[in-house]
Amino acid sequence: MKISIGSDHGGIHLKEVLKRHLSEREIEVDDVGTYTEESCDYPDIAIQVCRKVADGSSERGILVCGTGIGMSLAANKMKGIRAALCGDVFSATMSREHNNANVLCLGERVLGPGLATLILDAWLDTEFAGGRHERRVDKIMAIEK
Repeated sequence: MKISIGSDHGGIHLKEVLKRHLSEREIEVDDVGTYTEESCDYPDIAIQVCRKVADGSSERGILVCGTGIGMSLAANKMKGIRAALCGDVFSATMSREHNNANVLCLGERVLGPGLATLILDAWLDTEFAGGRHERRVDKIMAIEK
């Protein structure tokens, strides 16, 4: 599995924790930035990650900012993206099982690294259930953006 990951300046420290965790799980990581604590605009990073997910060069994406809200808003504007802002393990599991989320959004100022890693693991390890959920996801994807 290949995952693209990105953060703005408000999420750079958590991004680094998640990158290490993904590497420990032997998951290929494509870090699109940012690489410093210098202020940057989260939509620019969200676009880069989501383009890679939408075009298939990465299977999934992870976006981190201060709260995760801005990244989630930006990501969900992109065609082919189903981004889920998750603050707990149950939501992460359901975002995959029921919604087939292909981008996970997290907030560094909201989550500690331990919880963020648990959320990430749940999101990575949960498969889409399909069935009745497929019909609903198809309806979401048919909404014009």
